[in-house]
Amino acid sequence: MSRHFLRGSSVRVLFGIVLLLLGLVQVSSFAQAEMRIQKVHAPRAGITAWLVEDHTVPLIAMRFAFKGGAAFEPAEKQGLSTFLAAMLDEGAGGLKSAEFQRRMEDLAMRMSFSAGMEFFTGSFTTLTRNRDAAFKLLALAVQKPRFDAEALERIRKQLIVSLRNQSEKPDHQAFMAFKKALFGDHPYARDTDGTEAGVKAITADDLRAWHKRVFTRDHLIVTVAGDIDAKTLARLLDETFAPLPAKSDLGAVPDPRVPEEGFVKVIRRPIPQTLIYVGHKGLLRSDPDFIPAYVVNHILGNGALSRLNKAVRQQRGLAYVVYSALFAWKKAGVFFAYAGTRNAKAAEALSIIRAEIARMAKEGPTEKELEDAKLYLTGSFPLRFDSTSKIADILMAFRKQDLGIDYVNRRNDLIRAVTIEDARRVAKRLLRPDRLKAILLGNPENVPNSADRKVGKNKASTQPARTTPPAPAAAAKGNVTPAR
Repeated sequence: MSRHFLRGSSVRVLFGIVLLLLGLVQVSSFAQAEMRIQKVHAPRAGITAWLVEDHTVPLIAMRFAFKGGAAFEPAEKQGLSTFLAAMLDEGAGGLKSAEFQRRMEDLAMRMSFSAGMEFFTGSFTTLTRNRDAAFKLLALAVQKPRFDAEALERIRKQLIVSLRNQSEKPDHQAFMAFKKALFGDHPYARDTDGTEAGVKAITADDLRAWHKRVFTRDHLIVTVAGDIDAKTLARLLDETFAPLPAKSDLGAVPDPRVPEEGFVKVIRRPIPQTLIYVGHKGLLRSDPDFIPAYVVNHILGNGALSRLNKAVRQQRGLAYVVYSALFAWKKAGVFFAYAGTRNAKAAEALSIIRAEIARMAKEGPTEKELEDAKLYLTGSFPLRFDSTSKIADILMAFRKQDLGIDYVNRRNDLIRAVTIEDARRVAKRLLRPDRLKAILLGNPENVPNSADRKVGKNKASTQPARTTPPAPAAAAKGNVTPAR
């Protein structure tokens, strides 16, 4: 969960306006030519950052991530990572919470932390003129968080209220049920925000121990964009991260076992709309067929011209939002489709979604659909790099997916290389209509549960781990990795 507790501050509002204006005037160099990404080695920290140097705007954006998150937490302390994320700007070193916040405001800097399924991520933005002082404050938060009793109990109450509010939202309930259908008792089925019982059980000592285990240099990745050179960045990275422990003992997430059988599960709720999630196991991001699968999914359910949008929304008016998506964690990929529709039309909407998935699996896309998709996906890609912060964000997404420093300049060529034969072959491989697991939350008419299907009873693998919108927001929750 990203930290969004409001602290009404005119300084922060002003800084936000400044950042917005800077973002509006910035022109992405990537839109003009290939992006030049430097590898910057910080010798004492023993880490290598990716840097896109741009001195046109006096702004520096840095993203950093450690291995860690909900999938690694003790079962009885779920929410540990989110709790830690919420505490890191609540005082550090000799600065208590109010003093720390006041110092952030004085420097007009942004610092936030978030915990996902497999990564603990930090976001840091500063104006160039405040660079060194802002990095020092960041280093204090990273190295010496305080976990004072008053701040801890205040944050605990806020987290519990947030969990209770979230648990009452149908979108959240439906998405969590869908993850449970796929992953059973495996950690991937968890809510990255944790559980109320877990948050209540967490102590200051738990947070200190978790900070020590997660904030280590062996799994630290960093991306930076903006008004800073490689030599200066290396120095600041050493000052910020070198004092952290060298090694983590978190281990690895066990391999999940996703059931192959398809089924339908109805979760009855007295609401006027039925929320539909339907999907199955997908491809890992490292799979050579992932890019063709990404293109196929775009044709099937991504955007106004997709087959699902045409069949469900435009032609029949059954849903305002309908789409399909791919996402991947380190040990599992997922394909799913989503729609929200009236209870009386849920059976029809589900039938059409399944039929379109089956049609794509059987026939694949047409040549025109493929060419249109490739043109859109390659043409829209540079538009994602239109600000310093977006560059740092997207490079971090690429690093989390182990895509390589040259991926940003290879990505469009990979998409252009997808042939109609590739697309049709991968459509058959990716989409398995007989394995679709459908979760419907609401009060749908004429949609029975599959006979005696028990959803969510599949157990996580016990073998040793190898070392090797309404709904879009829910899907992104937990650092699941959408295709890029």
